[in-house]
Amino acid sequence: MTIDELRQEIDRIDSELLRIFNRRAELALEIGMIKKERALPVYDPKREKKIFERMQADNPGPLDDGAIVRLFERVIDESRRLERIMTHREATAGKEEQ
Repeated sequence: MTIDELRQEIDRIDSELLRIFNRRAELALEIGMIKKERALPVYDPKREKKIFERMQADNPGPLDDGAIVRLFERVIDESRRLERIMTHREATAGKEEQ
């Protein structure tokens, strides 16, 4: 393959990652709403540990396990941040309605 063809493939993969990241964020927000209803904490270290362990076990490379954990830490951090933002917005909107 040429460099241009390889870059086009990377662009296709990047678009797919974008779709997947946003779908994952939607699901995380749904979980966040359930956690809020049940008064559960946003941060669940046991769940995160399971994710990291599963991703390392499934990792075929060439990225090493440390890289995989760092990537998933970032994805999870952003999901958690989004949950907090949405929770804050809902709380603020609720106060404005009173």
